[in-house]
Amino acid sequence: MQLIGMLDSPYVRRVAVSLQLLGLPFEHRSISVFRGFDTFRQISPVVKAPSLVCDDGSVLLDSNLILEHAETLAAALPAARRRSLMPADPAARLRTLSLLGLALAACEKSVQIVYENLRPADKVHAPWFDRVSGQLRVAYGELEAALAQRPLAVDSDHIDQAGVSIAVAWRFTQALIPEMVDAAAHPRLAAHAAQAEALPAFRAAPHGEGSYPAATV
Repeated sequence: MQLIGMLDSPYVRRVAVSLQLLGLPFEHRSISVFRGFDTFRQISPVVKAPSLVCDDGSVLLDSNLILEHAETLAAALPAARRRSLMPADPAARLRTLSLLGLALAACEKSVQIVYENLRPADKVHAPWFDRVSGQLRVAYGELEAALAQRPLAVDSDHIDQAGVSIAVAWRFTQALIPEMVDAAAHPRLAAHAAQAEALPAFRAAPHGEGSYPAATV
């Protein structure tokens, strides 16, 4: 499989980290949807990151759909290597889905703010910016409260998809728009992300313009 897209995208990065945790080998091609538009289009005509080129040549778009496919592949591995990032227990799965929704909302709103900041100041629509900023802060506030009530596991054998996506979202926000969300006011989120970033799967796919080294799988 080939994962197409840059690790400065939280969506690309959550896929890269998750594939490693699931034990699925892949090649990463760090191609920008901006600077590498034409190259990207030859691989994935919609030019959407992440794109996953499957072994049969099929191209999957959207991180959620890619990870759904990855979970299917992981379920077919030998029992000794089998792993899922989604809990099987209904109650645990519901909590994971709830937290995952908040993490993805934080990703979405962070990306929207980053793009809005690219506009000339006189082109920024203040009511829209304020609305998105408020949604971002609420998402992280809800996550902080949830982790205060019950922390998530943060080790390679037990971290789930919510834990992965929360850490990836937090790193993206703090790297690009730290002024929007005060880290000091979210100590549990900051601690969770710091622990996750120390895991091998996160260190092998760091936020930025680098490439995941396939040899580490």
